[in-house]
Amino acid sequence: MPERLVLWDVDGTLVRAGKVASEIFATAVEHVLQRHPGEHGVVMSGKTDPQIALEILAGMGLDATDGEHHLPLVVERLESELAGAVDLIRARGRVLPGVAEVLAALDDDGSAVAQSVLTGNTAANAATKLAALGLDHWLDLEIGAYGSDDRDRRALVPVALGRAASLRGWSLSAADVWVVGDTANDLACARAGGARCLLVGTGHTPVETLHGLGADAVLDDLSDTDTVVELLRS
Repeated sequence: MPERLVLWDVDGTLVRAGKVASEIFATAVEHVLQRHPGEHGVVMSGKTDPQIALEILAGMGLDATDGEHHLPLVVERLESELAGAVDLIRARGRVLPGVAEVLAALDDDGSAVAQSVLTGNTAANAATKLAALGLDHWLDLEIGAYGSDDRDRRALVPVALGRAASLRGWSLSAADVWVVGDTANDLACARAGGARCLLVGTGHTPVETLHGLGADAVLDDLSDTDTVVELLRS
């Protein structure tokens, strides 16, 4: 059994998808409602896919009931559109600094550290992005926690721990978990689940702001492999 479970956020922490996802959100909504959401202005960073979809629908004038009614169709279309945009993700997206080196180093750590994801993406969307950019083979995505599990990110640490127990037989506690992300929502999620949190300044939140949030650790990025690996093993 591993001693640590590292749960990585995807967008802004491991990868940037080159705004492909935001464009495909608009395409998915347009397909379902037969009208384009326009410049919806919804801030996507740190939110779950269902949460983002509902906010876009609300901005188009749908009430809560109508939004919930259309949500499954929007998410389904979002997943299918993104799966068809792998070449676009590869062309416009990128792996963030130091990510591949850290994932590889932790993967070489024997059985001491397990790696998965905790992300606002649905499970399908996370798998699409990570596979497109070549990171999926380092991550045990079956035990991850996703926006498709709960639209409230704060509920997701127990989801990952539950899957680690049921699918791998690991009796890990929240104290054994590191959540790595790039927003205040990642920290809130970690705190709600009793996990530790590393924040990195590779997303849209300035690193100076991240330092003031009270995370267990804050780094500019993941480029110092030895420092990151030592921290996540601790």
